[in-house]
This record gives sequence, structure tokens and C-alpha cells, in this order.
Amino acid sequence: MKKYLIVGLGNIGEKYANTRHNIGFKILDYFAKKEALTFETQKLGDITTYKLKGRTFIFLKPNTYMNLSGKAILYWLTKEKIPLENVLVITDDLNLPFGSIRLKAKGSDGGHNGLKDIQEKLNTTKYNRYRFGISDAFSKGRQIDYVLGEWNQEELDKLNERLDKSVELIKSFVLAGMNITMNTFNGK
Repeated sequence: MKKYLIVGLGNIGEKYANTRHNIGFKILDYFAKKEALTFETQKLGDITTYKLKGRTFIFLKPNTYMNLSGKAILYWLTKEKIPLENVLVITDDLNLPFGSIRLKAKGSDGGHNGLKDIQEKLNTTKYNRYRFGISDAFSKGRQIDYVLGEWNQEELDKLNERLDKSVELIKSFVLAGMNITMNTFNGK
């Protein structure tokens, strides 16, 4: 059975639960709720699994905090013997309009400390990532407040549709592969 590691980036703790920076956790929680999955705290993160058409999805929400996510990813990739091309890292992106989707098979960290740590721990920039746009609607010097701020009402009104799209994207990544998924979802 083929295994895939689907990693949602975020920060642990109630005060971060509904922040823009935690979209990775939110997407995995939404998927889990739709499929009646339960996360369990294990080494370096919360884990749950989902099986579909002969494939196993291992969902990971690292409990190392965002900026140290690489340690948890490396541990679970190694433990489960998952090839690097079968990992998908889900993160927020300030450089994209709210809710927009950008899938890439490699690239820079774009100034994102979580991606920077992953790149350092995996020793490569060639890993699949799903960047979820959170926009840059903040004034100069207010980036941290914005990223760690909670969704506004306009964003919340649109979020469930974007979360449904994210569930479709994850299933496509596992069942159809990265190239087809990029062609299907990028810019949507």
C-alpha cells in the first residue's frame, strides 16, 4: 500500500487555533471532520490516517511549532519509509490573495520560517507544497499581528468553500499525482 505524508503547518495551542498562520492545521482538521477521523498525539505531532483506493494518507500536525516543523516531517518520513515525492506540506502564503491555491513541487521558502526549517532538515528545496493564500491586507510593520490574527468575517464567509476545495486537492495529490493536481487546482 502506497503511503503519503500530508503535513499541515501551524502552531499548537488554543490561542493560535483560528489564526491565518494555522491554515495547515485547519485544512487537516476539516478533512478529518468530513471523514470522521480522530487525531492522536504521538511523537512530534498529532497523527491520523485515512485509506482510499489502496493508498494510505498519514496526516501530521507537528507539535514543534511552525518554525521547527522540519524535525517532525523528517521523523515521520523516516519512520513510515515514505519517499519525499509523497509528501505534501500545507502552509499559509502572504503573497497570494485570500483563498487562492498555489501548488509547487519545489521552490524557495519565500521568507516563511516553517518552510525554511523544512528545507534545512530535509536538505532540499524539492518537496511538494500547497500554499494557501491569506493575502497581505495589513499595514506596514503589522505582518506578525496579521498572520497571527484571526480570520475576519468576510474570510470566514468564504472559508468553508476553500476548505472543501482543499480536501479535493489532497485527494487528487494522492490519487492523480502532483502534475495533474497542479494543472487542476493552481490559481483556482
